[in-house]
Amino acid sequence: MRAFVFPGQGSQKVGMGVDLAGASLAAREVFQEVDDALGQNLFAIMSGGPDDTLTLTENAQPAIMANAIATLRVLEKEGGISLADKGDFVAGHSLGEYTALCAAGAFSLADTARLLKLRGQAMQAAVPVGMGAMAALLGANVEKAQALSDAAAQGKVCTLANDNDPTQVVISGHREAIERAVALVKDFEIKRGILLPVSAPFHCPLMQPAADAMADALAKTPPGALQLPLFANVTAAQTADPAEIQRLLVEQVTGRVRWRESVLAMRAAGAEHFVELGGKVLGPMVGRTDREAQTTSVITMDDIEALLKEI
Repeated sequence: MRAFVFPGQGSQKVGMGVDLAGASLAAREVFQEVDDALGQNLFAIMSGGPDDTLTLTENAQPAIMANAIATLRVLEKEGGISLADKGDFVAGHSLGEYTALCAAGAFSLADTARLLKLRGQAMQAAVPVGMGAMAALLGANVEKAQALSDAAAQGKVCTLANDNDPTQVVISGHREAIERAVALVKDFEIKRGILLPVSAPFHCPLMQPAADAMADALAKTPPGALQLPLFANVTAAQTADPAEIQRLLVEQVTGRVRWRESVLAMRAAGAEHFVELGGKVLGPMVGRTDREAQTTSVITMDDIEALLKEI
């Protein structure tokens, strides 16, 4: 069995999608449709930057999605395969959950782009710049990260945002609490704490205004039927119910991304092969979570051609 998985924020880089667009009409059509939906030339930013413009949350989120869906469309149109035939599950990391739902047919490409643009704007606006922060804890499991967060909070928000794999947990909250946590890592037998270059503290209670904004947006643009079931971030469980998915997408803004648990749940459900489209971030996380899992990360035309021979 096979799971198609889709990366989250941080996988963007200037030049993304350029080679695909140069090689495939299917990819160019995706980028054009996203540009039209957003009323901006996002592909020009993806192609040529500048980097700080691409990294803006409201640009990075739809850009990462567009790049992954372009990869999928090339696979489908030029490889003659369908996601529904070659996959059994979909999942995505944070914003990648929207990409996964687009790939599975629950959202149109245009609606996904607009939802992610709004999501990025709402997340950025939820907390004044400088008030929040995030940090990656290397060599930390959930138990150690939770103990550290509890000790560092001191009345402020300091919570687990991403449980990525058995060696990496990301925390999020008020800057002063996150900085305290980084300073305390050795006391909790955690190898290292690294402040992340993000513009807002994602996946923590400080994001509630953004969750409210997404509740309104998703009420107007709800997900439809899925071709493949989704393993949801906040439950690490399988669902194909559009109403439940709509609720979970709102919870996801402030909730923990349970990626490690999602990988284990997909493995328990029979997934042996994890195919990451549009990035090379999730594949290594899957490998660190379960060394027996087969992983393939697909970005380039060469990657696509290799995958087509494999599946």
